[in-house]
Amino acid sequence: MNSSNEHADDLKSKALFLYIGKLFLFFTAAFLAGHFAARLQEHFTQRGVQETVSGNHVLESSEGNWGLSFQEEGQPPVANASAEELKKYNAYYADVTGEKVLYLTFDAGFENGNTPAILDALKKHSAPAAFFVVGTYVTSNQELIQRMLAEGHTVGNHTYHHPDMSQIASKEAFQKELQDVEKVYKETTGQDMVKFYRPPQGKYSESNLQMARELGYQTFFWSLAYVDWYENDQPTKEEAFDKLLGRIHPGAIVLLHSTSKTNAGILDELLTKWEEMGYTFRSLDQIAS
Repeated sequence: MNSSNEHADDLKSKALFLYIGKLFLFFTAAFLAGHFAARLQEHFTQRGVQETVSGNHVLESSEGNWGLSFQEEGQPPVANASAEELKKYNAYYADVTGEKVLYLTFDAGFENGNTPAILDALKKHSAPAAFFVVGTYVTSNQELIQRMLAEGHTVGNHTYHHPDMSQIASKEAFQKELQDVEKVYKETTGQDMVKFYRPPQGKYSESNLQMARELGYQTFFWSLAYVDWYENDQPTKEEAFDKLLGRIHPGAIVLLHSTSKTNAGILDELLTKWEEMGYTFRSLDQIAS
């Protein structure tokens, strides 16, 4: 009898152990799935601004993230690197001549129907822009790429897969991310791609800048952006104008996301307001000359 009881207790213990193990595996899998989903959302929503705000200031960014500190209204922000330091690598974040000119740029990781309205507003104001695109954007939106070119805009390189480029150490891997975009662009347009590069999420390293320069690229960061990349959590018009009018400054390279419904809705009015403030628009090739 004791043996039977011991056997039954042993079976119960094993069953309990298996149950606890299954629970552990279930919660572990749920955690990993949630973590992976969050990483995917971060990747595909094109996070374009690396800044930690304290009042009107941006705290020191971690190494490898482009960061800005807005200290005086109407003046360019202080950035991770000075214009002089960046110029050694044919890299830019603003036009520091003091002229009241703006350089409009859009990061395009995917298309959700907002780009046509953006192009309409740019055309109305005769404002040239640069669209930094990933490889799949080119292959999936050939008509929009052709329209950008026909209306005088520049299509720049935002890498093929939108990775954290600061983690890419070899020149071969770095080069492949850029050349794969060049290849599909040439197949789509019949033209060679302008060698303008923007690091995804603003993540970079000094060696990245050097590699880009050696490949004939000019690297473009930005001096004005705002949180516009969350497709399902768009800023209001008032929030957008607060940042984009309050922080505008001479020589700004403005980063906006073409996936933003807010941007598509306000761009015509925004460009009008900037013009009323005395600003004109130039293409990036003029800042690089």
